[in-house]
Amino acid sequence: MQGTTRTKRLIPTGTAAAMVALSALAAAPAQADAPADEVRVMSFNIHHGADGADNLDLERIARDIEASGSDIIGLQEVDNHWSTRSDFEDQAAWLADRLDMHYAYAANLDREPAEGQTERRQYGTAILSEYPILDSENHLLTNLEYAQRPTEQRGLLEAVINIEGNHVSFYNTHLDHQRSEQRQSQVKEILAVAEESELPSVLVGDLNAVPSAPEMQDIMTGFTDVFAALGQDDAYTYPVEEPDRRIDYILTSDDIEAEAAEVIDTTSSDHLPIVADLSIEQNPNGLLK
Repeated sequence: MQGTTRTKRLIPTGTAAAMVALSALAAAPAQADAPADEVRVMSFNIHHGADGADNLDLERIARDIEASGSDIIGLQEVDNHWSTRSDFEDQAAWLADRLDMHYAYAANLDREPAEGQTERRQYGTAILSEYPILDSENHLLTNLEYAQRPTEQRGLLEAVINIEGNHVSFYNTHLDHQRSEQRQSQVKEILAVAEESELPSVLVGDLNAVPSAPEMQDIMTGFTDVFAALGQDDAYTYPVEEPDRRIDYILTSDDIEAEAAEVIDTTSSDHLPIVADLSIEQNPNGLLK
């Protein structure tokens, strides 16, 4: 079933691909020595708002995001009326309201309401943003067929965000946790979607792969790994108690410069969130509103 997206204070503009095309048509000529927009982005697998011991506390997740000072956040493992494990909360809407941010939600799993409930049970990813989200679209990624341990449905949430006239493509994903072969297939589809954008692009997510994995080598043909570019290959994010691997990423297109990046020390989830300060040249390619 197709995933859905929802956006707080959304400006209805059609599909994300259409917005990219309109932005390209409206692009202004680049200016020499143009100033840059400084933006802090975050990737955070929130484990449906629960810590490693499965203690639910969505307010603690909100405080971590708030304290980070992040402007745009990609969240993975976000429940929407899913079950008692998250009190049937619409977590993306709750966080957006709590933090006073725009948001987009993408359901990768979409099931009938639980007994006694009226809302559909959904599970997926979300984007929170201090800046207006002009449009969003969820691209469901193809599942390879396996007789045992079938792949959970995954997706790529694409949003066009208006940073004071600079339109930026922001992508958020959560790749398969079981097989490199499946992740390689998912990466191929992600790159195909991203290649359609002519905008500065950021891709964040829990990619369930270490930097040396073949799927990560594939994705680096289209993106730059912020932590690697800054010489921080040991910025481990999982598991929380004694992190020993880096599987959460912030990736950028070549026209975005990374100024700094860090892993945030918290026990609010079973992954550590990561943030990066990015510099995006001010080359307005769309209207301010």
